[in-house]
Amino acid sequence: MATNVVQLRDVPSVRDGVSEAEWQARVDLAAAYRLAHEYRWADSIYNHISMRVPGEPDFFLIKAHELLYNEVTASNLVKVDMRRDDVDEAMHVNRPGFTLHGGLLSVRPDVNCAYHTHIPSCVAVASQKEGLLPMSQNAMQFYGDIGYHDYEGITEDLAERAAIAANLGDKNVLMMRNHGVVTCGVTVRDAFMRMKAMAEACDIQLRLQASGAEVLMPSADILEKQMRQRATHNTGRGTADWPATLRKLDLIDPSYRD
Repeated sequence: MATNVVQLRDVPSVRDGVSEAEWQARVDLAAAYRLAHEYRWADSIYNHISMRVPGEPDFFLIKAHELLYNEVTASNLVKVDMRRDDVDEAMHVNRPGFTLHGGLLSVRPDVNCAYHTHIPSCVAVASQKEGLLPMSQNAMQFYGDIGYHDYEGITEDLAERAAIAANLGDKNVLMMRNHGVVTCGVTVRDAFMRMKAMAEACDIQLRLQASGAEVLMPSADILEKQMRQRATHNTGRGTADWPATLRKLDLIDPSYRD
């Protein structure tokens, strides 16, 4: 029987039934899905962004599988127990999404949001032997912060979780060879901004490689300096980018807040 998408999409508000912290997490996560739609990062209904539920570390929020990214709202996000060993159709949760996100969040208590995409430029760079190179300031911020995971087929086998977790390690970005990229963060803002920078860095790398020009690479000392600068920047005025991004999204369609 076909899923009644209207029932999944147009649900009553859950704002009065969850904590204030969970509601804010829901709003931020719904915004991340809408932003993925606006930036054309969404792959139809596929790929996922997840957020750990505040106060309930074994649960995470994710979109209902059948919904498009621009149909996601704070209230229609699905709450999932990452300790489960399976998902069924009644949950309306994509199995690869459950496998990947539940696996990452369960082994990284410092991570609250995981953002996975199949952005073509990121797939192209992830498939290159050397991966992302520090050809631009966008790319330099990921210096020493990227893990690589070889392709093992569609991510639906729970046994793959161990390898994914090991390859991510303590880093904030996982480039999945021949597949896509995952960015992680303490907040939705962190994971989103990393994805935006990653998409731009990969696009710049492909453009430079296509030009055939000799590319100047920064020294290790400069890369270390930029890494230290980025840590300070990301805890200071740099974080004003998220409220600004939400204001922009509100002008397009504020219904993600419902």
